[in-house]
Amino acid sequence: MSLSPQPEPAALLSARKLTKLFGTFAACDGIDLSIAPGEIHALLGENGAGKSTLVKMLFGVLAPSSGSVEWQGRVVAIGSPAAARRLGIGMVFQHFSLFESLTVAENIALSLDSKVPLDTIAQKAAELSRTYGLPLDPSAHVADLSVGERQRIEIVRALLQNPQLIILDEPTSVLTPQEADRLFETLDKLKAEGRSVLYISHRLEEVQRICDRATVLRHGKVTGACDPRKETPASLARMMVGAEVPHVSAEGTTTRGEVLLEAVSLDVAPRTPFAVSLKQVNLKVRAGEVLAIAGVAGNGQGELFDALSGEYPVVSDASVVIRGKPVGRSGINRRRLMGAGFVPEERHGHAAVSALTLSDNLVLARNASDRRAFVGGGVLGIIRNDAVKAAARRISEAMDVRKSGEDPPAGSLSGGNLQKFIVGRELDRRPAVLVVNQPTWGVDAGAASRIRQALVDLAKSGSAVLVISQDLDEIFEVATEIAVISEGRLSSAYPAKDMTREKIGLLMGGLHGLEPVAGETAHAH
Repeated sequence: MSLSPQPEPAALLSARKLTKLFGTFAACDGIDLSIAPGEIHALLGENGAGKSTLVKMLFGVLAPSSGSVEWQGRVVAIGSPAAARRLGIGMVFQHFSLFESLTVAENIALSLDSKVPLDTIAQKAAELSRTYGLPLDPSAHVADLSVGERQRIEIVRALLQNPQLIILDEPTSVLTPQEADRLFETLDKLKAEGRSVLYISHRLEEVQRICDRATVLRHGKVTGACDPRKETPASLARMMVGAEVPHVSAEGTTTRGEVLLEAVSLDVAPRTPFAVSLKQVNLKVRAGEVLAIAGVAGNGQGELFDALSGEYPVVSDASVVIRGKPVGRSGINRRRLMGAGFVPEERHGHAAVSALTLSDNLVLARNASDRRAFVGGGVLGIIRNDAVKAAARRISEAMDVRKSGEDPPAGSLSGGNLQKFIVGRELDRRPAVLVVNQPTWGVDAGAASRIRQALVDLAKSGSAVLVISQDLDEIFEVATEIAVISEGRLSSAYPAKDMTREKIGLLMGGLHGLEPVAGETAHAH
């Protein structure tokens, strides 16, 4: 007796020829996608490939220009996020939708479609955060939280909706390896319960590890599908970009010149009840070096960046030294005039004004001395738009920034393309000192490789580069020296060639007195 093959289960969600036009530009062009019940489905592609546009249509943020969406075999019109949530679709966006002046619990309450007492929300959020290893204080104000903690809010409030399908857009980009592992355990639980996950990530190793299927987008079209467990990170990257992704070459960054950036017994008191204080931070970065600082989100990275950049001047001038001159009490403009450049972690609203064009953002980021190249003659010193736009074009070409027009608003670019422009904007000044916080957060493999190589090349040219990053792969790719920040304290800097993930993990846990093993020496700054 022969057994008939079992029919495949009906798709939980299907997109049929889904298209989204912005003017004549097709961000998504006839996309077909099917997600089965109880599967973790990866959506892969370069920045600007159409991933975010697609999931925004599935979540009701954008209306399709044509095509249809089926939910459990029935054609549905998803007119709003509230409609998506009623169907059973939850989403965690890459860029957070949080009100900084409100508490964690109040932000979660705003995302609920029914009125729930705030105390109940706080209790449930606290329980979920403990269950999934995503520590949160429901009474904390969002303005006082790190980027990693803000990401936890997004994940917890999506899980509170009890969705059948959860869309995760770069969920681990600001999580530690341990936090990511806990999230993966959560996803396995959801999968075992028959729930589905649409998973967007540029971390291809984790796609291999947790995803059952993958759909690849390029230039708004589906260009392939695969079982990621049968691929390699290199082959997945090749499918995404259509070519080999170049390896970052750090050769030539070992020459040590004069000290160009220094922190000396840097103490910073917490500015808010939830901020982290910096305690006796010492570091030196010489010409030709890339010092990378690793650490778990919320351990003082933002405070360190603010102190080094001058965004929040410190009490003692001698605490921060740039090119031999004490600048601790000086603001960011004076530090820029001395040849320093800075890239903060938050793209929208901090590194760039989303509503302004790229050229306008370029002018805003330049100090008075830098702007001279953009100013015409006369008493008023009128900005020469042609010079500004030419510079914006030069930066876009150098960093392969992909955009829909000649000079579009910064907010219209994908996250990775805006990041390339922001980094390129600083590199275009050829700074003697560059401090970058989370340089490739949410950036695809090709763009990340370009940014990392640009940082290494700047060091090779004789600049001092300080990189603050939570991505250990990135740190090992670019660093000549590695230090770790934990609870506002910075470890000694060790030669990158002598560091291991295990040692970094110990330092992340606060083991500041860690001695080098036999044969190793700490960098004698």
